[in-house]
Amino acid sequence: MPAVRRFLRWWRAPFWLFALVTGAKSFADNPILGSSRLNRLGLNVRRKRIADALARWRRSRLAALVPADLREQFDRDGFIVIPNLLPEADFRRLKASIFEAVLDCREHQQGDTITRRIAIGPKLLAHIPQLAELLNSRRWIGVMAYVASTRSTPLYYIQTIVAGAVEGPPDPQQHLHADTFHPSLKAWLFLTDVPDDGRPLTYVAGSHRLTPERAAWEQRKISTVMSNADRLSQRGSLRVGHEELPGLGLPPPTRFCVPANTLVAIDTCGFHARAESDRPTLRVALWAYNRRTPFLPWTGGDLLSWRPLAIRRAEWLAAIVDMLAARGWMTQHWRPIPPRKPHEP
Repeated sequence: MPAVRRFLRWWRAPFWLFALVTGAKSFADNPILGSSRLNRLGLNVRRKRIADALARWRRSRLAALVPADLREQFDRDGFIVIPNLLPEADFRRLKASIFEAVLDCREHQQGDTITRRIAIGPKLLAHIPQLAELLNSRRWIGVMAYVASTRSTPLYYIQTIVAGAVEGPPDPQQHLHADTFHPSLKAWLFLTDVPDDGRPLTYVAGSHRLTPERAAWEQRKISTVMSNADRLSQRGSLRVGHEELPGLGLPPPTRFCVPANTLVAIDTCGFHARAESDRPTLRVALWAYNRRTPFLPWTGGDLLSWRPLAIRRAEWLAAIVDMLAARGWMTQHWRPIPPRKPHEP
């Protein structure tokens, strides 16, 4: 019977092959991506090299969207930091409008940390016009596009992270990791201050670059990922120890202990993590996420970025996963909770 199940499993082989030219990253879910033999021959490192070259090509075509100093910062470090993104009065109005709204939420627990997200859709944008104005501003769009290496519209959420406040093992997001093998975007406009003991985002400057040392590390890591790696690494989010950074020619992580009204945008193929703290913490941010299929040379042409669709995608995504989960085809990790204000614990 196990032999029959293994045989029947291979009807999915065409889909596993097609995944090679997409952003698929899980070694555990795809036996081609997870093949020790193919990875010893360099399969996934070659995918990373191609994705990296295409991202650099796309960014060269998007360079005019951001000032030279921000381009230089990102190309060197893998992140962009803009303090005081909005005039103080404008930021206070935006924050007050967001914090006063009682909104539908979803939560997901990892270890001792709960992440709450509120999808930004047409109703919320109509209710908070300052938010719509920000997301449509040339400066904002330029930073998002350059870091993501695409003009495709990100998914937007109001995100609250409540850490160290529930029973559970250590938060896995506190371990330095790369989200995926190809350049992609996460960004935070912090609506609350992030102190040094507030579990700030950390990022290893320069770790987004595919240096010979990084390529060799990836080759070693991936070749044995299915035999001696943790579950998250097996799913394509490779973990790295602090003690490994000097051998990669990388510095210790930068800690983003920043005041509210600071924008931080990072390339998540670089190593990053949530810092530890000895107390419960809460922070709120406008959060952006963009991980497009990496093997496309063009910067736009994304139907889902057409405005009537783009502003609904975050809401639709949850509904689609709910539908698939109801049929047993997917697991919905984000459970709906009663409406509440973003900064409520």
